[in-house]
Amino acid sequence: MAAITASMVAELRGKTDAPMMECKKALTEADGDMAKAEELLRVKLGTKAGKAAARVTAEGVVASYISGNVGALIEVNSETDFVSKNDSFIALANAAAKLVAEHNPADVEALGALAYEQESFGPTLEDVRKGLIGKIGENMSFRRFKRFSGGNLASYLHGTRIGVVIEFEGDAAAAKDVAMHVAAMKPVALTSADVPAELIEKERSVAAAKAAEDKAKAEAEGKPVQSDEIVTKRIEGGVQKYLKEVSLFNQVFVKAADGKQTVEQMLKATNTTVKGFTLYVVGEGIEKKVDDFAAEVAAQVAAAKAAA
Repeated sequence: MAAITASMVAELRGKTDAPMMECKKALTEADGDMAKAEELLRVKLGTKAGKAAARVTAEGVVASYISGNVGALIEVNSETDFVSKNDSFIALANAAAKLVAEHNPADVEALGALAYEQESFGPTLEDVRKGLIGKIGENMSFRRFKRFSGGNLASYLHGTRIGVVIEFEGDAAAAKDVAMHVAAMKPVALTSADVPAELIEKERSVAAAKAAEDKAKAEAEGKPVQSDEIVTKRIEGGVQKYLKEVSLFNQVFVKAADGKQTVEQMLKATNTTVKGFTLYVVGEGIEKKVDDFAAEVAAQVAAAKAAA
């Protein structure tokens, strides 16, 4: 059985907004597996446990560059939010986005080998990165990037933490609005049919587990239990609702005057076709170390006593 620490409980609570004791119970049941504990909380507490799951912990910026029908989106990470606001760091990220668009590097290593100079550092982008690490005193890295070419492009940056590039045909203003919508609503696919199978199965699994728990609770309280047929319909209904919520074309457009118009309907009205979108959120999917300062101080005190 894995030891459940206070820092683990705090991390799970930060991700899910669930009560502290529920977080501890979920981690204990999941034997310390953070992802499994999150899923257990979703089953037990419903959507409340998932509302903060998208919070990210790693720092850095997302930068974009578009010139005509060529563009790029890149995420560059730093250790702290303080450095992510540093002018030199931001200049590095913007330069990297432009280099991606202009030279189409195969990977991060190839990107780093491209010619670039900044603040007397160079002659490559990687040399500049290393130079700024020495100057600022904090590690930084190029995490991921994507290059676009051959079509119309629209981009939107929400501050420096969220970036979107839309590939489209038609009205540029409508495409820009869609980019803003994606940044706000964070769809995972264009249509329901494009949602990855593993996400659908995970949602079905959560819905099935929740239905089983509701059934067990009803039986324990002597209340009527729904038939298997009704339960199956409930599960599939929940999955279909999820698909509409996470597919771009089915989402209600954030600027809809009537509060009902979908993105698909807005695009049709403006004779615009969205062929694809790319969304980067700083630190998404990165687990940042959570320091247990109390334990660290206690360890230092113990070490000092031992040395005395």
